[in-house]
Amino acid sequence: MDFGPHAAFIWGSYGAFVLIVGLLIGWTLFDAKRQASALADAERRGLKRRSADAGADRGA
Repeated sequence: MDFGPHAAFIWGSYGAFVLIVGLLIGWTLFDAKRQASALADAERRGLKRRSADAGADRGA
């Protein structure tokens, strides 16, 4: 595969793309775990989500 005189730029662009997408996926997984932990901690302390009581307010 010959990219000509721009091979370094093309391979560098592919590398940057893979790195950035990998970092975004990693950050998303890390943040999801952190948010789940925070939610579990809040529920352990007795805090409830407002959406859990939505049916009770409507008389359902």
